[in-house]
Amino acid sequence: MTDRLLNHRAEGPTSAPVLLLGPSLGTSYALWDKVAPELSITHRVIRWDLPGHGGSAADLIGPGATMEDLARLVLELADSLGVDRFAYAGVSLGGAVGLQLALHHPDRLTSLAAICSSSHFNGSKPWEERAERVRREGMAWLRESTPARWFSAGFTDRRLFDDEANADPEAYAACCDALAAFDVRERLPEILVRTLLIAGREDRATPPPHLREIADAVPGATLVELPGAPHLAPAQCPRPVLTALRAHLGPGAAFGMEVRREVLGDAHVDRAQSRQTPFTARFQDFISRYAWGEIWTDPTLTRRERSMITLTALVAHGHYDELAMHVRAARRNGLTPDEIGAVLLQTAVYCGVPAANSAFATAQRVLAEEADGAGESGG
Repeated sequence: MTDRLLNHRAEGPTSAPVLLLGPSLGTSYALWDKVAPELSITHRVIRWDLPGHGGSAADLIGPGATMEDLARLVLELADSLGVDRFAYAGVSLGGAVGLQLALHHPDRLTSLAAICSSSHFNGSKPWEERAERVRREGMAWLRESTPARWFSAGFTDRRLFDDEANADPEAYAACCDALAAFDVRERLPEILVRTLLIAGREDRATPPPHLREIADAVPGATLVELPGAPHLAPAQCPRPVLTALRAHLGPGAAFGMEVRREVLGDAHVDRAQSRQTPFTARFQDFISRYAWGEIWTDPTLTRRERSMITLTALVAHGHYDELAMHVRAARRNGLTPDEIGAVLLQTAVYCGVPAANSAFATAQRVLAEEADGAGESGG
């Protein structure tokens, strides 16, 4: 039943890679309002509410809850949506859920980002005391200290303040129980998923040393420290958080260059790079980042399928120098000469016989060079 799942909001193309976004204690998925829409351009973004927060039922957890209980709820949500593997990013408590997933369910994660979070939250006593008081007095007493805990001076976010005030006290206290019991410092070296840590230099709740500790222990982790960023960095400093997440989620220019070489071959890419000038540098970066780092890495279509589409498009527009290059690429992507011929024959119907005639001549030359072992000679 849907009321037994975490309340959530999904944005972005259904065919895109999935990214789950976790909130901090006392907030709802509104914490991500300034970041999620931008991330949803390239990802299927699913942001969720903690039990008793936002639209999630309060009784999804109870007294003595653990971080594993919260991680299980996240996995149940993913399962209900048919999501097997996903990238994950979370703030504070949401980041700790991500660490839990990386340790106990690494097969489900493609990457992890922990923002203004920690592998421990300064011992159990403060959280036990907060849980006890919330259960006794409710949420109102927290309002006085919230602005200083969450934001830098002069910034407010009424929606998030209201979310905390309206949170269910029992569920909030159960989340405090999970924070009280959480300490994975000794296990951090076991995290092998690609990990980004984002620290806010103005974060009073989980200051930068907490993130540095994780970065030093997790193999290959990347640490980004944001000047002026407070605990709820995605709300107050969305642009630098977005920039860091985009670079992390990528795949970006660096990975795009890797894919470009795999498809087009080192010889072609090396020639293109050697001809690069300050005037063309931004265009080359655009090609690597967008065409090869985003389009060619989209898992919706295979590389074989993308090669067939590309051949057809190049014939349609008469780009025969590019066609030669992509005939070679099609062979690298597994197409046989007969399959390439079948693609070009179909272009005769939809692009015209003269265009297909030129395309066959270009492809025949390339395939003959390949058979003779002449190697790559196109532009």
